[in-house]
Amino acid sequence: MPKFLLSLSLLIVTLNAALADSGLPFSTVFKGRDKFDRLVNEARVGNWSSLPIGERTATVGRALVGTPYKSFTLEIDNRIEAPSVNFNGLDCWTFFEVALGFARMIAEPQENWTPERLLHYVEIDRYRDGRCTGEYLSRLHYLEDWYADNDRRGLINDLTRSLGGQRVPHAAQEMTKGWKHYRYLASNRSLLRPLAQMESRVSSRPLYQIPKSRVASIEPKLQNGDIIGIVGHDGRLFGTTHVGMALRGEDGVLHFMHASSPHNYGKTVVDTELSKYLARYGSDTGILVGRPKR
Repeated sequence: MPKFLLSLSLLIVTLNAALADSGLPFSTVFKGRDKFDRLVNEARVGNWSSLPIGERTATVGRALVGTPYKSFTLEIDNRIEAPSVNFNGLDCWTFFEVALGFARMIAEPQENWTPERLLHYVEIDRYRDGRCTGEYLSRLHYLEDWYADNDRRGLINDLTRSLGGQRVPHAAQEMTKGWKHYRYLASNRSLLRPLAQMESRVSSRPLYQIPKSRVASIEPKLQNGDIIGIVGHDGRLFGTTHVGMALRGEDGVLHFMHASSPHNYGKTVVDTELSKYLARYGSDTGILVGRPKR
């Protein structure tokens, strides 16, 4: 058996064994196999694997446009944390990470274009140090924490400061305030203390944003597939509130592609020009920019 097939077989066995040990069936951690298969076929026919990583990510994202928005798609169990993918419904976070994970997967031989391999790349992206321990807090719950961790590991290049980012007063506190909305936290309130400690660590790290008044001037420097984090404020403190991707149209306009909540479009869309999107919402104050590296 070729080495890459042997490695893939071992990966699948290991992943399935881990899922079996966790008690989560594969149907819980991976949904929408028919849509995954169609996307794989599009990637083969379109030769997406020949594209640079940013272009691959944007191409996958565009193929996911129209997917219904689904809130809390990461909350798949009451106790056990595991990498997961749901092609039937995406929120803003799972939209960009599925597109990015799929783009990384198709850089491998086509024999590796499998649900198990996609879950592998989601794990690398979604969890601190790239490893899910089965514990809820091994996940990177805050986008600013995701940028820092993925930049440190060389998976993205956080361009925020080099593009003119300015430091703002920062607080990561959404989850402790709204813990009842998260099924893991509602089922296990003993997580609230370590959660607050994690939030304190995230809040202590400086947060830089490119002010939205300056975004139009840096749009020419943005590339397809750049991960665009939206920063907002509550009148005093700043934090990340939304995320999507950069997509430049044939007309040269830099659009914001994202999974839009039900009170807006209710699905994944290619929205207006990024700077105009930011101007639409008074609470949005600026952006973070992360460029996939591999």
